[in-house]
Amino acid sequence: MDVEHSRVLIIGSGPAGYTAAIYAGRAELEPIVLAGLQFGGQLMLTTDVENYPGFPDGVSGPDMMDLFQKQAERFGARVHFADATQIDFSTRPFAVSTAERRFSADAVIVATGASARWLGIESEQRLMNNGVSACATCDGALFRGKPMAVVGGGDTAMEEALFLTRFATRVTVIHRRDQLRASKIMQERAMKNDKIDFVWNAEVEEVLGDEKDGVRGVRVRDTKTGATREIPVGALFVAIGHKPNTDLFRGVLDLDEVGYLKAESGSTRTSREGVFACGDVADPTYRQAVTAAGTGCMAAIDAERWLAEQGIE
Repeated sequence: MDVEHSRVLIIGSGPAGYTAAIYAGRAELEPIVLAGLQFGGQLMLTTDVENYPGFPDGVSGPDMMDLFQKQAERFGARVHFADATQIDFSTRPFAVSTAERRFSADAVIVATGASARWLGIESEQRLMNNGVSACATCDGALFRGKPMAVVGGGDTAMEEALFLTRFATRVTVIHRRDQLRASKIMQERAMKNDKIDFVWNAEVEEVLGDEKDGVRGVRVRDTKTGATREIPVGALFVAIGHKPNTDLFRGVLDLDEVGYLKAESGSTRTSREGVFACGDVADPTYRQAVTAAGTGCMAAIDAERWLAEQGIE
């Protein structure tokens, strides 16, 4: 296979990857974007985005990603809808391959994002974006005035539950154990909130509802007795963690204990000179489209300046 070279190769195509491509393109670095087969990141699973600046009436996640892609291509980005399957960062230029193509690059920006962990039941997948979500900040306001449920027992679940009390009539936290994993302060905040109830030792067996009317409830099973019951809710938020998409980079770039890419403080530089990280792949805290886009801008600027330092204009 012929090797296609670029000064900047971007792996990933969510808000971070496409923003990096926009900035790199405007800097005339002619970036290549390996968008992946599941291109667009987590926003492709979001029906309405109402909190991204510049869209006062909201925009669907797929429509937003389509706009991001077109803007990147306008500035010269070349987008390939294929997954990176092999990397070699041991020498420069760096080498990256897909199943059908080989690339080399003077600098690489990693923007592979993170994936929400799901319950793994059919009804959850069927009603995703129709009352089932993994992001309260993104979707909570869409179900204003309805009872809602959160699955999980960690800090993220408590944050989601507390946030949802702004919109929900009641918030039910469903946890498979009899005590939370969340930090003490987050437990106290959630338990002191009058709008939050807890269902202990319970697993969601089925999300009730249909594609026309959305979620109407959940059926939970007691993990000790096996008894089942239904809880009426208008939305279910799954908050059992995220998995950063970093398997390709294990043993090559430094990761934290969860698997997120480590970047220098105040920078997007990774442990490998010339490789930069942006978006949710390096962000276990915020995980928002707008913050991902911001770090995509940072990564492109960091890469441009680094290339100039190397004499690669």
